[in-house]
Order: sequence, then C-alpha cells, then structure tokens
Amino acid sequence: MKLGGVAKTPLLLREFWADVCHAYQLLKDGGLKDENIIVFMYDDIAKNRENPRPGVIINSPYGHDVYKGVPKDYVGEDVNAKNFYNVILANKSGIVGGSGKVLNSGPNDHIFIYYTDHGGPGIVSMPSGEYVFANDLVDVLKKKHASGTYDRLVFYLEACESGSMFDGLLPEGLDIFVMTASKPDEDSWATYCGEGTPDDPCLVKCPPPEFQGVCLGDLYSVAWMEDSDVQDRDADTVQGQHIRVANRTADGDYGSHVSVYGDIVVSFDRLSTYMGEISTNHTHASVDAISFSKSSKNVDQRNTELFYLFTKHQNAPEGSDEKYETYMKINEVMSQRSQVENKVKHLEELLFGVEKGEEVLHSVRPAGQPLVDNWDCLKSYVKIFEAHCGRLTPYGRKHVRGIANICNAGITSEKMAATSAQACSS
Repeated sequence: MKLGGVAKTPLLLREFWADVCHAYQLLKDGGLKDENIIVFMYDDIAKNRENPRPGVIINSPYGHDVYKGVPKDYVGEDVNAKNFYNVILANKSGIVGGSGKVLNSGPNDHIFIYYTDHGGPGIVSMPSGEYVFANDLVDVLKKKHASGTYDRLVFYLEACESGSMFDGLLPEGLDIFVMTASKPDEDSWATYCGEGTPDDPCLVKCPPPEFQGVCLGDLYSVAWMEDSDVQDRDADTVQGQHIRVANRTADGDYGSHVSVYGDIVVSFDRLSTYMGEISTNHTHASVDAISFSKSSKNVDQRNTELFYLFTKHQNAPEGSDEKYETYMKINEVMSQRSQVENKVKHLEELLFGVEKGEEVLHSVRPAGQPLVDNWDCLKSYVKIFEAHCGRLTPYGRKHVRGIANICNAGITSEKMAATSAQACSS
C-alpha cells in the first residue's frame, strides 16, 4: 500500500497537505497498518505561522483535525522524484533520507497510490528537485509490473492537466487502473474556499471564518475521500466511486472532467481491496450524503494564490500595513503572470511568426496521443526555457504544452536556446 502526496506550499495552498493527511486517516480507519502506508509530505503547514489553528490541519468546513498521527516517512527535501521512484520500485539503495520505507510488495498484493500536487502538461511537481515527467512515471510503473511484485494497482492523481500524465502512454495489460482529476488539457480545482455571500453562497457549509481565503481541499481529492468516508467499501467498487466522483468533480463551470486510463477491469475490484474496510467508529467522516453531492465554493487551482491574496486584502483594515503589503504582493503576482505570458508570446512569434505562433504553441493533440514525441527533448527544452526565462510557477507550468509543441515542430536545441535568450532578455 502506497500513499504519496507532494507539494511545497504556504498556508494559502494548504489543500494539498490536507488531502494527503485525510487520505492517511481514511486508510487507517479502514484498518491498514502504518507499516503498509508510506507518506510523502513536505510538512510545512501545520506549524506555519499563518495557520490559525497551530498544529492542526483540516480538510473540510467541519473542522476535523486530519494531521494528528500522520507518519512522516519522507518530508522536506526528501520529497523528490528520485525517492518517489525508488520507493515504488523497492530500491532501498537508491533512497536518500527519509524513513527508508519502500513498497516491498509481493505478487499477490494490491497497491494504491495517491498523488497530489501542482501540475502541467506532461508533468507533476515535486517540492524538491526535478519535475515528475509522464514518461518517467509510466516507465516506473512498467518496471514495477515487470518485477512481478503486485497483483493489481490503482493510482489516483490530483493535478492540473493530470490526464496528460497517462494519455497515450499507459498501455493496457499492466493490471493498473488510473483515475485523474482532469483531462489532459484542463485545470483541476480547489474546493471549500472562502466565505459565502447572499449572491454567491456556500452550497453546504463555509470554511471556519479564521480560514478566509483558504481552500481547504481539492475538488477531485475531496470527492473521492468523502465518498470513501461514507461508502461501504466492502460492498462498493472502484468503478462505482469513479462514477460518483466524476459527477461531483464536473461541477458546472467550476470543475474538471475526471479521466481514466489503463485496465478498466481493475476498477471492478472492491474499494476495500485498496483502502481497507470502513470502521464503524471512525472519527474522520466529514459529510453526509447531501453534502457529498455538492461542495462549497470552488476555485481554479491556478488561481488559489490570488484568491487568498484578494480575500486577505479585502478583509485587512483600511490604511494598515497588512493591506498595503497584500496589495503589493498582488501586484507582484500579477506582474509575474504578465511577464511569463509576454515571454512565451515573444518566443512563439520569434520561432513561428506572428500569425502562426499562438496556434502552434497552444495546439492540443487528439485524445490517445501523447503530449510529445521526444520526451528527452521536452525535458531539455524546459530546462533551457527556465534557464533563460526563470523557473515556471504553478501558473506558468501550463506553458509546458507550448514547449512540447516546439519539440514536435522539430526546432533544434541551438535555436531553442538562442530564441529563449532573445525572448527573455528584457
């Protein structure tokens, strides 16, 4: 059994850690032992100076502490792609730091992997080190299958463009079922965000007032976990959960489209096979059937930082240092966004011309076709772009699709480097 969650975030983006902690609690409530659960978590939220409840993390408006008792197998700088891959492959010699716990599974074991972080086309983030690229992740899963050390594996992924991590890459026949928060070309969403107003009320219950501007969870993650909290896992199936979660996550204009990949037959397994049986006296169930069907306010993952800052600025006393400092931070974030948009626009025009540049960089391949033909090219060109134009922020990572399309267009590395330097020189 494997539980992975990776995100390095201030309090305003704390929903990743809350998701990871909630996932741990529901597995424990299902009867799993700590020796069979592995947790990756940067762990910088519970004691964050901005956390209004020191030492506590909540994942819903109902306020249950999901942080208490969570093991810290891999925290801080030990939460990185290399450790993640080596843990899956049970390669203890490749682990640096952490508890050293690995996925020591056997041929009859069932594995559940849950991963949540910021993402972009073909990548998901790690708080330390390199991105997790789609081809590398799929290669690790293929190696795990070739080792004969599991019976079946279920993988849930929460990230923007999370479908791009498997679309056209994950073959059938590995006994793996994957469910992602979004299609390959759309953002995922945060939920339980902010206060309601008469014109825009919370549909169930607003977060506690001290968490103004904070999203307590991610829509897809909250959906599958709250479903697991209330369902009879021994009677229900992974497929049944997929149907309900997909319905909740596609929340009109404020949600995403859950996607599935791999071997559908695996989804016919009972939820208890991967998450344990629900305990009759567990304390972390946070919703009833009515509140499961609707969430509180949702915010696009790429806008949660601005949502937090705008709320903080609005609530700060007039003339206060807090109001001024928040105003300046908003301007900084907006300026960073404007700069990356201008740099990408300049790059596309230099490479493909004013008329065709935007079309080339923003084109989306048909479903079933991977993001890029040459993944080594993509990895190299992302590094080239970041070397000249700065590290891509969670907002800016959406432009990895454009970099992939540059690879697909056959642009040489020399031209990519020279043009990136020119586009980002100002």
